[in-house]
Amino acid sequence: MDVLMDVMKVIFRIATILPFMLVIGLFMGKRSIGELPVFDFLVILVLGSVVGADIADPEINHIHTVVAMIGIAVLQKIIIYLKLKHRPVGKLLTFEPIVVIYNGKFVMENMKKINYSIDNVLQMLREKNVFHTEDVEIAIIEANGKMSLKLHPSKESILREDLSIYKPGKNFELPVILDGEIQHDILGWLNKTEEWLIEQLNALGEPNPELLFYVGFTQNQNLIVSKKHQAMDQIPPIEH
Repeated sequence: MDVLMDVMKVIFRIATILPFMLVIGLFMGKRSIGELPVFDFLVILVLGSVVGADIADPEINHIHTVVAMIGIAVLQKIIIYLKLKHRPVGKLLTFEPIVVIYNGKFVMENMKKINYSIDNVLQMLREKNVFHTEDVEIAIIEANGKMSLKLHPSKESILREDLSIYKPGKNFELPVILDGEIQHDILGWLNKTEEWLIEQLNALGEPNPELLFYVGFTQNQNLIVSKKHQAMDQIPPIEH
């Protein structure tokens, strides 16, 4: 009998808590679900834990869960209000946008601050259909962890069919040096040798690969070089 009562209690809680969660979600706004900055992520995490515990454990007082959910939603609204009205509060509760590529060059110092690797940034570029780092005027990691970028004006989108232009394949950039390490497998695929790479770097005035953060090889047989230490004073400050 007790087991049946517990089952009925769980079913009742599911039937009542899910519609209430919908109301809470609509009250908090789509921002909390669509963007997920750090604070909003923690709010949703705690909200899920409270609801999950309530549904799974019939011994928990149901009204306490409802009160906790309302309290969490109201707190979230208060924090969002403070963030909008007082910028210092917003800076304390979330990440600042940060530049990771500027004028086609990786900004290693900024990438280290947010624990992003070259692979992370290259993947985000590919997801935006950008396969040449030299095409990027500026790339910014936003507070929600997503990338915003602007291409150089000459590289911004235009339909090829509008100009009757077609370019054949292999129109992408391959990394031949990552964080000072030569990528021998990529060089082999390109039918290039380490000696060839060193020679090309010497011609660019960069004889030591260990001092280079990223070197990409383009379809035009060019090398795109980002040093490990870029001049930070040349990078525009990006803040909320």
